[in-house]
Amino acid sequence: MKTTENLISKAYSPEEFQKDAPKVMAMISRELEASLKKEAPETIKRYSPEEQLRFWQEDFSSSGPVDLEGLMEKVMSRSINFHSKGYVGHQVAVTLPVTALTSAMMAYMNNCTTVYELGMAGNAMEKVVISHLAEKFGYNKGTAGFVVSGGSMGNLTALVTARTSSGIPEKDYHRLVVMVSGEAHYSVERAAKIMGIPSENIIKIPVGEDFGIRTELLDRTYEQAAAEGKMVFCVIGCACTTSVGAFDDLEAIADFAQRRQLWFHVDGAHGGAVIFSEKYKPLIKGIERSDSLIVDFHKMMMTPPLSTALIYNAGNRKVNEFSPKAAYLWQDQLSEEWWNSAKHTLECTKPITILHTYAIMRLYGDEIYRQNVDMLFGMGKQFAQMIKAEKNMELALEPRSNIVCFRYMPEHGDAGEVNRRVAEKLLEDGAYYVVSTRVGGKFYLRVTIMNPFTDEGVLRNLIARVKELGEAL
Repeated sequence: MKTTENLISKAYSPEEFQKDAPKVMAMISRELEASLKKEAPETIKRYSPEEQLRFWQEDFSSSGPVDLEGLMEKVMSRSINFHSKGYVGHQVAVTLPVTALTSAMMAYMNNCTTVYELGMAGNAMEKVVISHLAEKFGYNKGTAGFVVSGGSMGNLTALVTARTSSGIPEKDYHRLVVMVSGEAHYSVERAAKIMGIPSENIIKIPVGEDFGIRTELLDRTYEQAAAEGKMVFCVIGCACTTSVGAFDDLEAIADFAQRRQLWFHVDGAHGGAVIFSEKYKPLIKGIERSDSLIVDFHKMMMTPPLSTALIYNAGNRKVNEFSPKAAYLWQDQLSEEWWNSAKHTLECTKPITILHTYAIMRLYGDEIYRQNVDMLFGMGKQFAQMIKAEKNMELALEPRSNIVCFRYMPEHGDAGEVNRRVAEKLLEDGAYYVVSTRVGGKFYLRVTIMNPFTDEGVLRNLIARVKELGEAL
């Protein structure tokens, strides 16, 4: 009679783990070294969705032997390489190598911040880091906050808090209005809709030439909404916008919010990290007067997703926004307890992603964030100057961050169509990953410089390739 292998014992075997772990870590080290050394980037080998699905279907149904190192090599070879110098696409962090190790520790420990006992260290680390950030942002002492799974979750949680803290009765919720820039991230509109706020009550204020919200329209818009029987409860500032990297005038928005006694929230998912830079910190002047803010660790602060700080200015949050009743989790149902994270978020089993940020801060301090912001924002400005110096190239606007929108200007033909095809050809090439957006209704190529090793030479080669493709088309 054939004996069935004890897979439980094998899967939990320390010997098996000791065999596989060094191989996978060595593979990551080799890939990192290659990405940093190569002058010619290798960023993406794009397969069609059908090709990719077929490959993994065949792999999944294969009866051949499987080893972890070989499987991970397949995954890496068929995925985008964020550590490539040619990765200048979306606002996704080029993670610090140490986070591969903190990720492994997170996975093994499997702690969560739901209740204190399930994540004792994690809840305490969140408290320490949130307090540190609150001080950096100039918030009042006694600030509250926690880490949530992403900017979308952070914006939703902040809006729920703003609504419950407003004191507006539930019977009037259908009249609630949120005011936001026309360039705000889509998660704001989605959060409002999840809360039951009608689309017509999400008022998008036009932007100016710098793509910042036109603050001179705020009072007029508020008065018009009030005349229609609507109740504005929150205004949101962008620091910065996703599409073009524009910063709203937070000082002027704070003045407006104070006059109208509104909750002032700042979406600083990407640009909030400038708080670490003396050079770029003026971009968010006025943020210290906001009632709440978010900043993503998984963008400019070099951690894996999803990990976002949501911070409330002390004294502005009047109530526990969720007040969950769960006797199996805690005895005191309504009191504020920072050590029981699930009391304050939409999430229950939330991993201790704070481990990444806490480790980075302990190992490298705030200085690493300053260097990263200064380097990436500075390279964005340098890239813009390079674009302006080129014939047949056009900037959409002067960048204020590491997000730069530009396009090739053909002597003949439709610029939008030519640049759309340039974007497709770049993706086929695989050396650079460049995305696109629309600015003023026109098609532009868009880069976000996230890798501190993306240097002038790499960007010059990108410009040359764009021009070469544009001329050929």
